[in-house]
Amino acid sequence: MADVAIGGTLLRRRGAPLRRPVSAGIGPGLSVLYLSLLVGLPVAALISKSANVNAWSFVWHDPHTRSVLEFTFFIALAIAVLNAITGVALAWVLVRDDFPGKRIVNSLIDLPFALPTIVAGLVLLTLYGPGSPIGVNVAATRVGVLFALLFVTLPFVTRAVQPVLLSLELDVEDAAACLGAKPLTIFRRIILPAILPATLTGAALAFARALGEYGSVVLIGGNIPHTEIGSQVIANLVENGAPQAAAAVGLALIVMALLVLLVLALVTRRWSRHA
Repeated sequence: MADVAIGGTLLRRRGAPLRRPVSAGIGPGLSVLYLSLLVGLPVAALISKSANVNAWSFVWHDPHTRSVLEFTFFIALAIAVLNAITGVALAWVLVRDDFPGKRIVNSLIDLPFALPTIVAGLVLLTLYGPGSPIGVNVAATRVGVLFALLFVTLPFVTRAVQPVLLSLELDVEDAAACLGAKPLTIFRRIILPAILPATLTGAALAFARALGEYGSVVLIGGNIPHTEIGSQVIANLVENGAPQAAAAVGLALIVMALLVLLVLALVTRRWSRHA
């Protein structure tokens, strides 16, 4: 059945297949190819490398590796929670408040993205290590690892929430205030539902970044067993000639990140439907 043109508009008869130009599939095809080369194939190679019973036995039965994975997971979770709170606060200040030097502060938010992570570790070690100019020494402690991960994950929540805050209509908040709503009620009932999906997205990215961070923690953490995280264990295993065990640890970190991202995606979807 042929298509019919009415008023210059091409209409398709019922049951007729929709004809698309061949060029319409080039974009999706290139995107899939690009992602396959950069993400799919490396992950498949990692899975293939870790497909060894002894490697997984090492991951689950070696006390040190298991404790490192637990520490990595919980500190990354703490990083996500802290970033969700401080990131929203920073975004609120940058969007709703005016103060001298606001543009400089706004630019400094992106500094962890531009700074090489090993340089970030050196900066933190200089400020919070032995001989600290402010008298705070957290080198070779888990607090130092926390500081380093907070530094490199600083922009995620702030940059995710800022555009949402900018798009909110202040008239709605003013109307709620005129009707007697208190500031906390306005934030909880009007602002929070709007920024929560962006906040969870930024927190998830911060969690994933904390799981795989290496450069910023290797100096201030001291590379000692008490402060090691997953990425350091991977590097040590590769240097000691155990690439299969290192691949198994890396795959465990990927599974952790995917599970948390999936949970947050489900929470965001349900919240959006409820809102």
